[in-house]
Amino acid sequence: MQPSAPGATAVRYEERLTAPPAWWALILLAGISGGLITLPLGTLPLLVGLIGAAALAAVLVSSYGSARIRVVAGSLVVGDARIPLSALGEPEVLDAEQARAWRSYKADPRAFMLLRSYVPTALRVEITDPADPTPYVYLSTRNPEELAAALSAE
Repeated sequence: MQPSAPGATAVRYEERLTAPPAWWALILLAGISGGLITLPLGTLPLLVGLIGAAALAAVLVSSYGSARIRVVAGSLVVGDARIPLSALGEPEVLDAEQARAWRSYKADPRAFMLLRSYVPTALRVEITDPADPTPYVYLSTRNPEELAAALSAE
């Protein structure tokens, strides 16, 4: 780890929503399936099918689990989106039941949502910028209290 330069802003919060371990076991099953599909073609195609299917599954699981949430330099950074903290209202920590409600029947189609089905808790933050049509930000997070504290501390 390198020391930060003078004037550099520190990351107040960072989380990567990685896929659960059970999803990584699916890579093995996908590889076996690819191998079985190509088995009638011979040994070499079997190996190519096994390795190719496993590699494709690994890329898919890894890319889905690469979503990042960060609070840095006066902004909430979610994937490619950067929202200034001045445009955000009070964060609302959602337990599993509340999170389920806000991602289903309470959801607003205009909201910015980072959903991960394997993360039961979430954080909901109102957008206070009158020029922005987005009513709120919904973020699946394993640590909603820490994220709320980081947003409130800025």
